[in-house]
Amino acid sequence: MAIHHLHQVVTALLLLALVFARVEFSACHVLKGSVTCLDCNSLSDLSDIKVLVKCSQVKKLAVATTTEDGAFETELPSDTATAPSSPLNCHTKILGGPTQLYASRKNMVSETAKKAHDSADSYTISTPLSFYTSCPVSEKEGNAKCGAHNADLGSSKTVNVPLPREWGLAPSSFYVPFMPIIGIP
Repeated sequence: MAIHHLHQVVTALLLLALVFARVEFSACHVLKGSVTCLDCNSLSDLSDIKVLVKCSQVKKLAVATTTEDGAFETELPSDTATAPSSPLNCHTKILGGPTQLYASRKNMVSETAKKAHDSADSYTISTPLSFYTSCPVSEKEGNAKCGAHNADLGSSKTVNVPLPREWGLAPSSFYVPFMPIIGIP
């Protein structure tokens, strides 16, 4: 009698666990890819590099983190729980890592492509995502171009003319760059 009651309790608990189990739909699209370092040795740790995935006409973004060998895997972003009816137009981009990374625009962005040999909804990147850990030297000019884009601009430092405290005005750097135009009809 006690065994029969125990059997009923165990069966009820198993059914309850099945009811509350998280059901995952097979409609999700998985993107698998990897990043490569162009100036690292083969034993370099490529973990913790962030990769962004953005699909057209989808507001959500997906961010993946690479493993030690540079591989990453994430679900493609989707606004709905079901599979999209139109073909996916997604781009993958290297965001950055634990240290400064250098990449050209063509090597830091890739389009996604459906895997031909896979029957599941599996995607990969169409071109390799690659980066440097140090500033690469341009072969054409023989120099590195990793500085600020607007290095020829001057300093934005303001000149602070001392004003008497009795006047109760803010520092002069708040007024000097502003030249009011007075007298225009």
